[in-house]
Amino acid sequence: MKVTAIQRLRAKLQSNRPVYGLWITLDSASICEMAVALGLDWVTIDAEHGHLDWKEIVEHIRAAVRSDTVVLVRLAENSPALIKRALDIGADGVVIPWVETAQQLEEAIAAATYPPHGVRGIGAERATCWGQCFVEHTAEADANVLVVPIIESVKAVQNVEQLARVPGTDLFFFGPADLSSTAGFPGKWEGPGVAELILQAKDVLRKAGKHCGVIATDEANLTKRREQGFQMLGVGLDAGLLLRGLHSVLASQGRDRTMRASFTLENNATALATERPVKCAPPEMRPDRNEVMNARGSGPQLEVAPGVTFDCMVGAHNQARNLTTGLVTFVPGAVLPCHRHTFAESITLLQGRALVDVEGRHYEIGPLDNVTIPRDLAHRVTNLSRATPALFHIAMASAAPARELVNQFFSRRTMPEVTQTQPGAERVTYLKKVERYSPGANAAFVDFFNDDLLPGLEMSGGYGLFQQGGRLPAHLHDFDESICIVEGRATCVVEGRRYSMEQQATALQPRGRIHYFINETPAPMAMIWVYAGPRPERLVVDEACAVEPAVAWPT
Repeated sequence: MKVTAIQRLRAKLQSNRPVYGLWITLDSASICEMAVALGLDWVTIDAEHGHLDWKEIVEHIRAAVRSDTVVLVRLAENSPALIKRALDIGADGVVIPWVETAQQLEEAIAAATYPPHGVRGIGAERATCWGQCFVEHTAEADANVLVVPIIESVKAVQNVEQLARVPGTDLFFFGPADLSSTAGFPGKWEGPGVAELILQAKDVLRKAGKHCGVIATDEANLTKRREQGFQMLGVGLDAGLLLRGLHSVLASQGRDRTMRASFTLENNATALATERPVKCAPPEMRPDRNEVMNARGSGPQLEVAPGVTFDCMVGAHNQARNLTTGLVTFVPGAVLPCHRHTFAESITLLQGRALVDVEGRHYEIGPLDNVTIPRDLAHRVTNLSRATPALFHIAMASAAPARELVNQFFSRRTMPEVTQTQPGAERVTYLKKVERYSPGANAAFVDFFNDDLLPGLEMSGGYGLFQQGGRLPAHLHDFDESICIVEGRATCVVEGRRYSMEQQATALQPRGRIHYFINETPAPMAMIWVYAGPRPERLVVDEACAVEPAVAWPT
């Protein structure tokens, strides 16, 4: 027991000064050492929730020895055995959960007090210097030990006046989450009316000369709690502060996401649906090129095989980086011969019926089905119709695409019509048979390809369907993007500039350009989007950044 540290803590409280502390839930004693080095007034080691065992608890206590940081242990229950054990290994006090009545509080204080006033047994452990300081320790322990009950139920609030009259404790802590649960709002930090209950109970305790504590949820809340009259202020939980820092850093790079209770990351769709907007884009993502809107036929035209024409929409000609996209038209019966690339390729059929052969694996696809082929896999494409053309959207993870013709026999195998990824090979997505997700209001998306679906893939992309009013939030990317409008008419807003797009018009959005798409028509609008990055990551920003040029990139 660090008597001097306890007395200094009490002196600060008596002079109406705040005392700041950290709630420790992680096992590394280095966390407690950091708190001590930063001069925190107190730490609470949480032995009620989480995984800490007694060996880890004593290591935390040791990390604060010979310091002015008071060490409390929050116990799993109001138990004389647990109170005795925590104090015997050197804790300066105990935090008692779920105290609801004066009798419960009196029992906890008795368990922390030596006879004749209490029932605490004398042990030959750290508190008594392993039996070498019985007399010294027992002479000072009762007057200094801290017993801190937690008010965390509606019943405790109802009994707060009786609790305030119990001698032997001068500090009370509040647990808003459990209090909310007992008030009928499980899972909320402060449910409706709970904030008022806490403040009312705090006022009763302060009037009785007691001091009150609570954990803050962030910096602003910390200031608010101090202004409300709380003196024992928790700056946060160690794990919570770590996560807060991680969220902030990840958000600055467009990588933030919300955790799931199952600890699963089902796909990047989940992350997109739960982003947190930031006020402005980071300066290091300031773009060096403007957006380019491309109508059909406005870019290079190339006959890549007899009856097969490539209309390049995004590529080296408009300064795209690591990305080429366009439209490929097959006359009836046309065949693109077997070939391979040193980069990934995505093939999405827009009109007609086609056969895609990947090293002998045959896939028959219809409109808006996609086949994505990683680098170095031989493949060929055939228009199955002898009467009508076929139209494809293609994307390649290169701004300077080239191909190598392949003259090799592959054993034929007709593949079932089911969305699948061949191990180490291609991925096929049948649009009507795959789940969709929503990255924005009235919008439904499907991921065709990315690094999660095809590990090692250099690009990502998919299909998006927008109903009337459907839109995406204002956002930007850390890579170039191609967006082809394959149905209806879209409005594209880029830093105050508005564009109307339809009939396979394709936008090149360079890295860093803040933009969004919206369907302002009664009819559906759909797009094929491709990112020159392996995962569909974006940084969502304040709406004004997309509609006011001066806000987007202030000078």
